[in-house]
Amino acid sequence: MLTAPPRLLLVHAHPDDESLWTGGTIARYAAAGVQVTLVTCTLGEEGEIIPDSLAQLGAHAADQLGGYRVAELRAACAALGVSDHRYLGGMGRWRDSGMVDTPANAHPRAFVGGDLDEQAAALAAILAEVRPQVVVTYGPDGGYGHPDHIRAHEVTVAALASCPEVQRLYYAVVSEGDVEAGLAALAGVDLPYRMPEPGELPVVADREITTRVAIGDHLPAKLRALRAHATQVSVWQGAGEAADTVVYALSNGIAQPVLDSECYVLASGSGPVETDLFGGLAPVEHAGADR
Repeated sequence: MLTAPPRLLLVHAHPDDESLWTGGTIARYAAAGVQVTLVTCTLGEEGEIIPDSLAQLGAHAADQLGGYRVAELRAACAALGVSDHRYLGGMGRWRDSGMVDTPANAHPRAFVGGDLDEQAAALAAILAEVRPQVVVTYGPDGGYGHPDHIRAHEVTVAALASCPEVQRLYYAVVSEGDVEAGLAALAGVDLPYRMPEPGELPVVADREITTRVAIGDHLPAKLRALRAHATQVSVWQGAGEAADTVVYALSNGIAQPVLDSECYVLASGSGPVETDLFGGLAPVEHAGADR
């Protein structure tokens, strides 16, 4: 019998979500020899564009943002070490649905309006091919309520019903305590962004977190990936005494600290998972060449 490398599969709604929510985790496990498969559900066509020079790519104008973000995602995957990237249903099959109660929700190809059974079947086919031990997506609220994030959760849960080889499902979350500490460390730093108001950032109480993955050694890879998504993410690094200060913001201009861990809630499965998504899992053995 041969031993296959551990396999991790992540389901994200749009390009940049993989880097924002799980970039350090991807980089850490990829560097350790884990086969990382990323499934992206849309091209992110409805994203808000930060650089003025690229504004005409938007859905309100040329509607070419999705194609541009394909290249951004390719660069981010290279930075993180993703060995296998797929678009759910094929590139462009489902479109970014936009935020809640926006006209984009009604687009004929909107992800949130697609057939859930078809979407789940598309993901189940990938799961059957890749055979991951561990799957990561968002919780039932999508992390912050975006319709596509919620649908990614629904699709993942539905697909896993036919994939018993998956041993653990995790929801990516952000620690309230870590964010508070990260923001406190920014006190007195002259930032180009505004500080968030209480409750403005999507976080969960630390008591809900089951797994904290240390990513300090892989922050350079995560930052390269975030910078690759220049239409959606702005990364700022201080100078002089503040040279170690790194902050990012989305199009809303709200400062968010770059944290040295990424957090998860174990949704199904069991084991010693406090610091390792694969903690306690036995190596996967198979006969013959890996398929």
